Amino acid sequence: MSLGPRINNAILGLVTLEHRVDPYFRDGFNALCQRPLVNIVQFFLRLIHKNPETGLCQEIVESNEPEMAAAITEQMKEFTTREYAGRVAERAGNTKTYGVVRAEFRVVEDIPVIFKKGIFAEAKTFPAWIRFSGPGPLSPPDVADAGILSVGVKVMGVAGEKLLDDERWTQDFLGISCPTFTTPNTRENLKLQREIYARTPVFYFFKPFDSHLLDAVMQGLFARMNRSPLEVQYWSCVPYLCGEGLAVKYSVRPTSSQRTKIPWNPPADWLRQSLTMRLASEDVELEFLIQKQTNPRRMPIEDASIEWPERLSPFIPVAKINIPRQRFESPEQLAFADVLSYNPWHTTATHRPLGNQNRARRLIYTRLSALRQAMNDVQHLEPNGSETFPQ
Repeated sequence: MSLGPRINNAILGLVTLEHRVDPYFRDGFNALCQRPLVNIVQFFLRLIHKNPETGLCQEIVESNEPEMAAAITEQMKEFTTREYAGRVAERAGNTKTYGVVRAEFRVVEDIPVIFKKGIFAEAKTFPAWIRFSGPGPLSPPDVADAGILSVGVKVMGVAGEKLLDDERWTQDFLGISCPTFTTPNTRENLKLQREIYARTPVFYFFKPFDSHLLDAVMQGLFARMNRSPLEVQYWSCVPYLCGEGLAVKYSVRPTSSQRTKIPWNPPADWLRQSLTMRLASEDVELEFLIQKQTNPRRMPIEDASIEWPERLSPFIPVAKINIPRQRFESPEQLAFADVLSYNPWHTTATHRPLGNQNRARRLIYTRLSALRQAMNDVQHLEPNGSETFPQ
């Protein structure tokens, strides 16, 4: 192993060490320090990142975006082909599956009229498959992972013409457990993917003349040794339409304050185990929320490193996600989880993804999903909610 990956792994080893003691102080640290530190980091990010947007719901499409999306896709394809040659290919991002669980997505009655568009137009209950996962691009023991979790909500039975034609009746919502994304735009994301391929992702954040230290601090303030995928809040990080002219972001958060105790030496698959234990004994409810863009300067469309301040526009609950008590770890259901494809472009035009990273995801997610299915010799599957598995 060359020097670069050795340094990278040594730094990640310190992260693993912090995760082992994290459960003993992190709740108190977050209560006292997380929000003030986030505000400081966001102040400097806004200072450094000049926002050219002047109108609400304004997309600024750069001429080289198709080339940038293609370059990211090719870099991630090379990584996937190298890492999974001769074995089951995993996703290149949101890699480690903790579980795909059956749920209901229930749009509630009393939501603001401005949000009553598309899937939120009327109170209605839809079947859903919820995927809880880790960040990737590899699947180390949970204590050694980056500490940012992912959620994918696949709602089924959604009428309307979709922006991708591989699924006709689904709508997908994606989020991570940090309100901002790892990279501000596709240009910087390509740099990160190149470092990932070189096995030196840490270098992306700490290069002397091209530092992304503020993004690293922002992610670090939300990364931790997590108790359970059911006990964190998730954010879309990037915006979407909610009808013509209205940009929104999404969030999913628990309605319970329950906190699962983490063992001192957690097993490699602790997050799957904690998810299994909770759903074996009780139903769980999550809230689905929407935040509307009200200020183009403070709430940009094209920069995913900038948090939309809740003091300017609070998150409003528009749906409930009800996850019934269940078992989900049978070999058949785990195989089903591996076949599913989550893509923000599984949606109608009413909820079209916005911003450069979302525009790139259309190509990236579609091509990488096809690559993974081809490597694993499986066909694309559109679920309908009627699937059953041994318990």
